[in-house]
Amino acid sequence: MIAFWYSLIDFFLPFEWVQYSFMKNALLAVLLLTPVLAILGTMIVNNQMAFFSDSLGHSAFTGIAIGVILGMKSPLWSLLLFSIVFAIAVIIVKNANTASTDTVIGVFSSTAVALGIVVLSRNGGFNKYTVYLIGDLLSIKPADLLALGLVLIVVIILWIVCFNKLLLASVNQSLARSRGVNVRFYEFLFAIIIAVIVTLSIQWVGILIISSLLVLPAAASRNIAGNIKQYHVYSVVIAIISGLAGLILSYFWGTATGATIVLILAVFFTTTLVWKLVTR
Repeated sequence: MIAFWYSLIDFFLPFEWVQYSFMKNALLAVLLLTPVLAILGTMIVNNQMAFFSDSLGHSAFTGIAIGVILGMKSPLWSLLLFSIVFAIAVIIVKNANTASTDTVIGVFSSTAVALGIVVLSRNGGFNKYTVYLIGDLLSIKPADLLALGLVLIVVIILWIVCFNKLLLASVNQSLARSRGVNVRFYEFLFAIIIAVIVTLSIQWVGILIISSLLVLPAAASRNIAGNIKQYHVYSVVIAIISGLAGLILSYFWGTATGATIVLILAVFFTTTLVWKLVTR
C-alpha cells in the first residue's frame, strides 16, 4: 500500500525534495494529519476550548514521565492513557462548578507540567525528552501513516454520525437535553477524541505548537466562512495548504517542520482577519 502511494508521489511530484523516503512519509503525514486537526479545530474554536487543547499538550510531560517510571521503551501508551484521564478529570471538575473553566484547566495544566518536568529532569536527564517539545515530522514511519489513516477515517465517521449532537450540546445544553441528547456523554466523547489526537500528534508536531495546529485553521476559516459547511471546508483547505507549504519551506530552510507550518497558518489567519475587517 505504501509503495503504491510512493509511486503516485513520484509520478505527480517529480521534484528533488520529494525523492527521499522520509519526505514522502512526511508528505503523506501532512495529508492525513492536517484534515483531522482542522476538523476537530472547528469545534474547539466554537466551544472556546483552545486553552483546553493547549493544556492537553502540556500535560504530556507527566504522561511521558509515567512511562519512564514504569520502564517503558516508548512512553506513547502511558502518554495516551494519562491524556485521556486528564481530559476526563478536567471535564468532571469543570462540571462541578467549583471554579471557572479557565481556572480549572490552568490548575490541572500547571500541575501536570510541573510534575512531568520534575520527574524527567531528575539527575539531569531532561535533554533526551526535548524532542517532544518541537516534534519531528520527518521521523514518521510507514506504520505511523497507517495509524494516521485509520484515525482520519474514524474522525470522519464520528463527525458524520455525531456532529449535529456535538454542535447542539455546545451551543445550547438545555435545548440539547430537551431533544434527548446526552450532553455529558458527548462532552466526554469530544474531550477524549481531542486527547487521543493530541497524544498521537505530539511526537511529530511537538508539545509547544500542537494547540496552534488545532486552533489556527479553524480560526482563519471562521473569519471568512458564511455557514457551517464553508467553515469546515475552508478550515481543511487552509490546514492542508499550510501543511504542504510548511513542509516544503522547512526542507529548504532547514527549520522545524511543525513550527514552519504554524507560521504559514498565522499568515492565513492574519490575511483572513484583515479581509474580514475590510469587508465589514
